Amino acid sequence: MPFKKMAQTYSASINAVTLGTGDKAVTMGGNNVDAFCSFDAPIANKALIGFEITDKGIDATLPKLAAAFEGCTTVAQQAARAAELPGVDFVSIRFESADPNGADMSVEDCVALAKEVAEATDAPLCFQGCKNFDKDAKIFEAVASALQGKNALFLSAREENYKTVAASVGMAYGQKFGAESAVDINLAKQLNVLIGQMGIQNNGYVMNLGTAAAGYGYEYLLSTIDRVRAAALGQGDAQLQLPIITPCAGDCWGVKEALTEESEAPEWGSREERGIQMEIATAANVLGAGSDAIIVGHPDSAATLSAFVAAMM
Repeated sequence: MPFKKMAQTYSASINAVTLGTGDKAVTMGGNNVDAFCSFDAPIANKALIGFEITDKGIDATLPKLAAAFEGCTTVAQQAARAAELPGVDFVSIRFESADPNGADMSVEDCVALAKEVAEATDAPLCFQGCKNFDKDAKIFEAVASALQGKNALFLSAREENYKTVAASVGMAYGQKFGAESAVDINLAKQLNVLIGQMGIQNNGYVMNLGTAAAGYGYEYLLSTIDRVRAAALGQGDAQLQLPIITPCAGDCWGVKEALTEESEAPEWGSREERGIQMEIATAANVLGAGSDAIIVGHPDSAATLSAFVAAMM
C-alpha cells in the first residue's frame, strides 16, 4: 500500500510583529506551521538573524571579527557595518556597561549612543539592557522616547519591571519590546497575561523565553520553546501566539569553550573558531525548535545561519 503523506497544518498562527521602518523593516512570526516545515504549509516569514554589538564595541582579540570591522572606530560605525554583513536582518546594541555594579554607564550616555547608532544606519534596531531591572527600565524608557518612530525592539520586560517597560516602550512611545521569562512555559504565559491586562495587544511585543549555550542547561530551553510552540499552534493558546526571539551571543561567547585561550588548551584549537561553532550549534537548534529570531555576535555565525535558514525554507 503506497505511503500517503499527511500534512501537519494548524488553524492557529503566530502573530506577526514588524521591526524597523520603510524598506528595511522586517517581520517576525506570522506563521502557522512548525519551524522549517514548508512541506506542510507555506512559511510566511523566514527566521530573522540579528547581530549584537555591545557598548564596548567588538572584541579586537578575535582576528576574523576584527578584520570584518576594520576601520570602524565607534560603536555607531560598527553598527552600520554590522547591518551590511551577509545574512544580518537587524542590529542589536547591548548596554553592557550600564550595570550599576560595573561601569554604571549613565542613562544619558546610553541615549546618546542609541541616537548615534540610529543616525548611522537605517536597519531595524534592537536594544538590550544590562540585566539590572531598575536600570534597564530607565534606559529603555529614555531610549524609546529619544527614538520614537523607529519601531525598535527592547529586550526585555520581566516580571520585576514589565509595568514600567511595557507602559513606556509599548504604550507611550509605540516601540516593540520582549517579554522575558526564565525558561518556563507557565512563567511565560503568566507574564503575557499580565501584559495583556495592561491593554497591550499581543501583536505589539515578542517573547524571550530565556537563553543558554549548548551544553549549559540548553535542553530545558529547547523543550520550553517546543512546548510553547505546541501550545500556541496545536492547542490554539492565544496567550502564547507571539514570536520568539533568542539572544544567543552573550551566552555563547561567555562559556569556557569560547573564553579559554588556545595557549591554555592547545588541543582545543582556535578560540575564535570554538566560539563560532558554539554560536552556530546553539542558534541552529533554537531555530529548529521554533524561535523566530536569534541574535549572534560573529559574521561567520550570521552568514552560516542565514544560509541554513535559506536551505531549510
